[in-house]
Amino acid sequence: MDDELLTVPQVLSALNGVSRRTFYRWRELGLAPDCIKLPNGQLRVSRRDLCAWLERHREAA
Repeated sequence: MDDELLTVPQVLSALNGVSRRTFYRWRELGLAPDCIKLPNGQLRVSRRDLCAWLERHREAA
């Protein structure tokens, strides 16, 4: 399902174990995928946004 909302641990796992600290640093620098901040302060990333973000960062081999 493309619209699935992923938790930060799920995103980190999808990024092959990128650390939480790195992910939040990317957010500070405006480099992370788009996030949705829930009223309770938790972050979610839509699977569609994560896939689009990964495509934008793909390098030609």
